[in-house]
Amino acid sequence: MTFWLTALVVWVAAGARVGRVLVKPATTARVAIVVAVSAVALACTAAIPDVGLAVDNLLPGGLPGGLLSEGVVAGSWLLFVTATSVVASAAWPVVSRRNLRQIAWGIYGIGLLAVVGALAWSFVLGWAVTGAAGIFVVVTGLRNLSWTALGRGIAIYIVGTALVIVLAAGQIQRGLTDTPGAEPGQPAWAWPLWQLAALMIAVGAVWIVVEMWLRARLLLRRVRSLHNVLVKRFPEVVQEETGTSTQLKASDRVAQIMDALYLQSGGGVELAAAGEPPAAVGRRAERVAQWAKHPMGPAVVDARWVAPPEGVSPRGWVQAIAQAFESAPEPAAHREAAVR
Repeated sequence: MTFWLTALVVWVAAGARVGRVLVKPATTARVAIVVAVSAVALACTAAIPDVGLAVDNLLPGGLPGGLLSEGVVAGSWLLFVTATSVVASAAWPVVSRRNLRQIAWGIYGIGLLAVVGALAWSFVLGWAVTGAAGIFVVVTGLRNLSWTALGRGIAIYIVGTALVIVLAAGQIQRGLTDTPGAEPGQPAWAWPLWQLAALMIAVGAVWIVVEMWLRARLLLRRVRSLHNVLVKRFPEVVQEETGTSTQLKASDRVAQIMDALYLQSGGGVELAAAGEPPAAVGRRAERVAQWAKHPMGPAVVDARWVAPPEGVSPRGWVQAIAQAFESAPEPAAHREAAVR
């Protein structure tokens, strides 16, 4: 069951990457990621003992010792490092978008030759190329690490790739010493580690998609109260939304809140009573939140206060206002009216 679940998860990740290519421009790097994750999914599927046995029995009389299924697994991992090398090449400064496609075709050609050589001559050659290409991928990934959604996805991806390098070295050692392979219908050598590597690669490939979705869901939850109040006050800010996806909906909510705050401030009028907004984001957000909750209250705000502070994105600024909005106290008059 573990084999089937791992293959299912990786195929789902491959489908997610296909969906991203369909909704965004199909660049060379994005297509290469689809090829890479699909290759890992194919390797996981061929590594399932029952599937491997069925593959080996495709020809009349079958094939000895998992010859065909092992070749499919080795070729799939070769395809994975080949496609990932295309993505890694795009990260080097010497490679431009103009010549990336030509370089990609060259890398795919080398990978194809390695697959043919591995199947026709020795699997050791294929695993050697897999290890060498994996080192290039890991080195490139380490050069581009950062504490961002993309950087975290790259980190998980290269950890999985590093594990593939170690396992490829083990396969080379086994091939050079003529270590017998697994019996037909039995799990291959180090199968738990191969599954772990595949899962890490799949998670790394879709990490940015998942994290951005979770961030959008969290944003929608945080700004719900502020958005409801301002939309009731200024319904004209709600027009046809740009999309139904969670991320687009979150972007629409941010834009609607900023538009409503701008309208409430008088559309750009500067008030002397408002004073200069402070540099502290927290203090500024508290005052804007009090004014948004009770426009006729003591807090005075103009367009200078509504604009995002320097260095803060509109999304981050709206979240700060929404957080302060939730914790803003009710005026005494409102509390007395609620009691009565």
